[in-house]
Amino acid sequence: MRKASITRKTAETDIAVEIDLDGSGAYDNRTGVGFFDHMLDQLARHAMIDMKVTCTGDLHIDDHHSVEDTGIALGQALAQALGDKAGIRRYGECALPMDDAQVRAALDLSGRPYLVWNLAMPTPKIGTFDTELVREFFQAFATHGGITLHVDLVHGLNSHHIAEAAFKSVARALRIAVEPDPRAAGRVPSTKGAL
Repeated sequence: MRKASITRKTAETDIAVEIDLDGSGAYDNRTGVGFFDHMLDQLARHAMIDMKVTCTGDLHIDDHHSVEDTGIALGQALAQALGDKAGIRRYGECALPMDDAQVRAALDLSGRPYLVWNLAMPTPKIGTFDTELVREFFQAFATHGGITLHVDLVHGLNSHHIAEAAFKSVARALRIAVEPDPRAAGRVPSTKGAL
């Protein structure tokens, strides 16, 4: 069905995620972290994945647990929605420009989580949002989604533009990778026969 619903409750966060890989990019993301919601909206819209995320977290401490745990739940939802991955393209890549920034993302829905992160932010904050949490989100997403993910900053000056380009480039790469491959005839895209 290429849809999934995940709930995750800990002492730090209470999260519910719904995704539809064959959606139109509709979104309703409410984590209590404004900038992060904006980034999740970009992820949904540019991946063309319908996404609904609600998170109640310990924001009185900081945003870390909400951002990381949302990455965990979204990764789990992606893995569940993909099932055995039969018939998908598996790989995706995108070099995305946003004003002064360009970020390149390449990914493999391999089932072997690995993050290569060559993206330094020029400032520690975007508003009140800690820029180091961008990497934390993608680390959790890749780990729990079984994604080999490479994210590289080609160039950029503005932290907001760099972060947004990262989310958009990963989204566009993900859109390619999850799409059904009309030439695959429903086969798992691996010579091993399983991913």
